[in-house]
Amino acid sequence: MKPNIKPSDTFQFIDEILAQQSVNLLSLNPQKTLITSFAELGSVIAEKNSDIQIIATIQETLESIVYTQLQNFPENIFWDFDFMVNSMLRQALVAEEGTITFLKDFGEKMVSLTEMFGIKTEIRFRYVHDFMYGFEWARWVQKEPHNRAHIEPFSLIFLDYLLAKGKELLQRISHGQITCYKLCDTGYRNPFSFSREPEDEYRLLTYLAQEQLIPVAVWNWNASPVWNKPFQEMRQQLALKLNIQPQKH
Repeated sequence: MKPNIKPSDTFQFIDEILAQQSVNLLSLNPQKTLITSFAELGSVIAEKNSDIQIIATIQETLESIVYTQLQNFPENIFWDFDFMVNSMLRQALVAEEGTITFLKDFGEKMVSLTEMFGIKTEIRFRYVHDFMYGFEWARWVQKEPHNRAHIEPFSLIFLDYLLAKGKELLQRISHGQITCYKLCDTGYRNPFSFSREPEDEYRLLTYLAQEQLIPVAVWNWNASPVWNKPFQEMRQQLALKLNIQPQKH
């Protein structure tokens, strides 16, 4: 990248990719409708770090993550990235293996995770919401809070756990051992008892966000992830309250 090119210009390329795909870039932020643009995120990154190689590597990493989400989750609804970018940058700057190495490793794991859980494998989840907004992370921490409460939702440790879980899921599906991940009429798997059709998913998650029941407020650069609430149970109760129908197989 040439030194006279502003970081926001290179990050704007990601915004253009999303625009070309006609993605409705919805945010879960109760205060606004659309996500922070990647051009804006690029400007914030440049304020935190001026190293051109680091900025270029972050841009490449984010571009690959976004492109992979588009390819593997074409019906994804919410697209916030602020806290993930902050977490990635903070971890990279203190990584023992070096900033560039960390960023590349992080990008590879996020891409692998997205490919593993999306429409191109037998797992076939419809949205990235559970990974990006911390529902899976909160459930994981709750199992061993003494050992896990300090581990970030976008840490390599947790990403490795998700990758291992994905491999196990694929194995169980191939052996016919899955009971709660049956394919729905839609062609997607839904481990929940309630519908996750787009209009239902939108209603439920926006309601949860308004009630501050999202584990990781990814729309907030300075979010403080929360694990110690019964998110799964509250999600289930709210689905009933909102009269969201049971899922159909």
